[in-house]
Parts: sequence; structure tokens; C-alpha cells
Amino acid sequence: MNFVDKSKVGFAFGAFFGLFHAVWAILVWIGWAQPLINWIFGLHFIQPPYTIGEFYPGTAIFLVVVTTVVGYILGWVLAACWNWFHKN
Repeated sequence: MNFVDKSKVGFAFGAFFGLFHAVWAILVWIGWAQPLINWIFGLHFIQPPYTIGEFYPGTAIFLVVVTTVVGYILGWVLAACWNWFHKN
């Protein structure tokens, strides 16, 4: 089994997590987040228990930065575990 580059996997996970949350922040900003979350809960037969709060640019930036960093760390750890379990 091939080894994977921990940094590349970390960057891929970080980019995915960050982009996902950037899209979420944009949905909150344009007012589409509440209908979306209501629809998603409805698909799961759940009465929507949450109300989406007001958009704050600083909070949105912090959300994207934190989730990108966490995504990088998770990807790096996953790749390290993969490499460790697939030693010859």
C-alpha cells in the first residue's frame, strides 16, 4: 500500500472544511440558511429546533479559519494513521 503525503491530505481536508463553512456563511449572509436548515430537518422528520442568528463578518471569517485549521489537522492525523497502519 502506498504512503500518503500528510501535508497534502491535510490541505485537502482543510480546503474542504473551509469551503463548506464559507458556503454556509454566505447562505447565512444572504438569508437562505434558515429555509435550508428547516428543509434538511424536515427531510429527517424533525421539527426545526434552531433559529439562524444574525450574520457577523468577523464571526464568519473566524468560522472559516477555525474549520480550515481543524480540517488540516484532521487530514494530517488521518494520513499519519494511514501511513502507520500500512507500514511494510
